[in-house]
Amino acid sequence: MLRYALRRLLGVIPTLFAIITLSFFVIRIAPGGPFDDEQTLPPEIKANLEAAYGLDQPLHVQYGRYLAGLVRGDFGPSFKFKDFSVTELIAQGLPISLTLGLSAILVALLIGVPLGSLAALRQNRPTDHSIMAVAVLGIALPSFVVGPLLALTFGLHLRWLPVAGWESGQWRYLVLPVITLALPVIAYIARLTRGSLLEVLRSNFVRTARSKGLSERAILWRHALRPAMLPVVSYLGPATAFVITGSLVVETVFGLPGSGRYLVQGAINRDYTLVMGMIVVYGSVTLLFNLIADLLYGWLDPRVRYD
Repeated sequence: MLRYALRRLLGVIPTLFAIITLSFFVIRIAPGGPFDDEQTLPPEIKANLEAAYGLDQPLHVQYGRYLAGLVRGDFGPSFKFKDFSVTELIAQGLPISLTLGLSAILVALLIGVPLGSLAALRQNRPTDHSIMAVAVLGIALPSFVVGPLLALTFGLHLRWLPVAGWESGQWRYLVLPVITLALPVIAYIARLTRGSLLEVLRSNFVRTARSKGLSERAILWRHALRPAMLPVVSYLGPATAFVITGSLVVETVFGLPGSGRYLVQGAINRDYTLVMGMIVVYGSVTLLFNLIADLLYGWLDPRVRYD
């Protein structure tokens, strides 16, 4: 297992390097610059600003300097948020996005797996049809529709939960955003669990367990559930990364100061270092959770480690 983990980890490094390299040159080649919208600046001052940030140097020199800074853990200064470095901006927003995303994934697992298992055990019965119908609805409704509906119902009408804002340590501000993010993931996990569990329950080793007189509960917990989780684990890697990095809409709807806004603002303002910092962080998060999913997959199915 250790050799398998090291092999997967070594495969992450060149992938992250390729993401950084491609993103750096694509951003710099795109038309416009961080100081182009400041029309009142005289050309001399604009040239001095570009020289101060190293933007007057050749691209390969800028690229080398940026890589050297990354090795030291320095994402560089922000061109627009002049009182903050990119590291400080990411440190402000990323913990909120991580809390929101990981909470949504946890809720999705705790609800989606039992619902999918129940649907599989009640195949073609009203329970199965009801769960799958709700799952399809959860997939079809986008978060920018679900979020306002939840805010109107539980925030404005019932007044149970706050509609927007953020206070550290106050879980009430996370309930509605987490539910909004978790609903489509719950639906996907329920469908994947149902389909995989139905296939496992029809397999030969389950028939053998039944012939030995094991109860359905024992078969489910001891033999069927673990192999049935393989498609769910494969989905969880990219899903977790997507929920954490793609929560901009939910953060905007509920007024959460997460990190997603910095990527959009940086792209609009041509804030090269801020965009690159967000890409590096989001790329690292995506690769990390995909790596964790690969390791879990190898633990659930040891045959993967010997391919």
